[in-house]
Amino acid sequence: MVLTVTFNPLLEQRLYFKNVVFPGENRSDKEEFKSGGKGINVSRQLNHLGIKNLALTFIGGSNGKIFRSLLEEENIDFTPVSAKANLRTSTIVIDESNRYISSFFSPDSEIQQKELDEFKSKLEKTIKNSSLVVFSGSVPTTDAAVVLYEGIEMANREDKPVVLDTYGKHLVECLKLSPLAVHNTIDEINHSLHKSINDEKEILDFLDELYNYGVKLAFLTDGDKTFYSSKYDFKYKITPPKVDTIDATGSGDAFTAGIIHGLERSLVYEEMLANATALGALNALNLDAANVVKEDMENLVDKVKIEPVGKKMKLIDDSPNY
Repeated sequence: MVLTVTFNPLLEQRLYFKNVVFPGENRSDKEEFKSGGKGINVSRQLNHLGIKNLALTFIGGSNGKIFRSLLEEENIDFTPVSAKANLRTSTIVIDESNRYISSFFSPDSEIQQKELDEFKSKLEKTIKNSSLVVFSGSVPTTDAAVVLYEGIEMANREDKPVVLDTYGKHLVECLKLSPLAVHNTIDEINHSLHKSINDEKEILDFLDELYNYGVKLAFLTDGDKTFYSSKYDFKYKITPPKVDTIDATGSGDAFTAGIIHGLERSLVYEEMLANATALGALNALNLDAANVVKEDMENLVDKVKIEPVGKKMKLIDDSPNY
């Protein structure tokens, strides 16, 4: 069972408009509520891929009640830690005529120390019963970042693979703990680590830097553009299939779920990478985050282009010979 960990969950309010006027008065034609947060999105996508998982997250306040009911409706298995603070929200404004989407986020929720202590205790117990742990998204406080560090250390002690998809000033300390796999966008790396990575050489050099940290699998995506990945010190250049993007929100989480699916199913690296890339591309075709069906992924993987960069890995046929 995969454990997804979300320190900063989100209740999305989606408002649909035929046409939005700024400035001016706008009346919505439709309203929807969705459960969000990067780890929650990963859990949703893993369900579509047939990977059993459990989502650990904070839930608090009146927004938390709505959030809980949404998770239940989606059949997302979760174990909550109750928080006093109301769960944070975002309002997504969708202009259907102009295909324009704008997001407005509330401040992060304040998490109390006793709530973090309970989260840490539950994290330790659930890690022991998990096959793999994924830490996704931002952290609401510096104290929560400390629990994230401790969670990676717990997983390492229990010999549980860690997939890391987080960003912020705490990222560098997370990398020093040698998670198995790291997924970030180039923008996240540049902002979180105060770097200026732009061209291929700089990206490849940073992949070497991650390998020196002990990161065995690294994925540096860049929206719908060509991106780079590494397995140990072998590097790859990946060209995603072209799609007519509607909303890319959740594409990174769908991609991360594809990596986890590959690890859980023991797929070869290129197959895992192609699946993840297809999921990320397909996610951008609609407004629902990380809600791609497996059949669509399988139909698109052949359009993903993967090329080795630099030294090539020797492929050995070790299939059984009956």
